Amino acid sequence: MPTYEYIREDGSRFEVIQKFSDTPLTICPETGQQVKRVISGGSGVIYKGSGWYITDYKNGNEQKSASEKPAGKKKKQAGNPEKTASAS
Repeated sequence: MPTYEYIREDGSRFEVIQKFSDTPLTICPETGQQVKRVISGGSGVIYKGSGWYITDYKNGNEQKSASEKPAGKKKKQAGNPEKTASAS
């Protein structure tokens, strides 16, 4: 669920976790002041820890399956029909 930021009449701000389908707040649940939803840039995605790489989940020593090898050969032959005819 997204976090929405609101600003009170006195200028103080607070955040509320709401569903997309929830109606925006008009009154602060803590102080009873009028509030207005503030559009913020958001934080996006935050990755914590030492990091990760696309290669972390690939096995470099793994051999390609038999179904992948012919597909690579077919691409070479299809690209140059003269060599395909002379090679046969």
